[in-house]
Amino acid sequence: MTAKISPRLAEIVEALPLRPGMRVLEIGCGPGVAARAVLHRIGKGHVLAIDRSVKAIDQAIAGSTAELASGRLEFRCIAIEDFILSQGERPYDMAFAVRVGALDGRHPKAGRIALDRLRHVLSKNGRLFIDGGNPLTEVTLGVA
Repeated sequence: MTAKISPRLAEIVEALPLRPGMRVLEIGCGPGVAARAVLHRIGKGHVLAIDRSVKAIDQAIAGSTAELASGRLEFRCIAIEDFILSQGERPYDMAFAVRVGALDGRHPKAGRIALDRLRHVLSKNGRLFIDGGNPLTEVTLGVA
């Protein structure tokens, strides 16, 4: 059964500057609610949602049967600090994270590693958004 999106998460997804056909990376996807909402906004695009928790990824997969069958949504169990593109995987146009300690200042050392990883997995003009602000803050990366 697909989980209902909370008003706060809906506001965050709505605030993302999404366009049809984008490749979007969600960091810390939890049960996949935001990933599914983003996918519905980008049409023929692609969403990769990652989380370090096996339980979260299992819940996300269980709630995303139709979206996974489309081939436009993918989940991986990995921390952002360990994430690299797979062989032949194209960079992402945008990444976003909600309540991810490595990106919201709670874990500065992990944050430095995470930002370095993101510089390598986002496209030249790729953008990173984290929760905070009203409702989002864009983090400037200087993509590699």
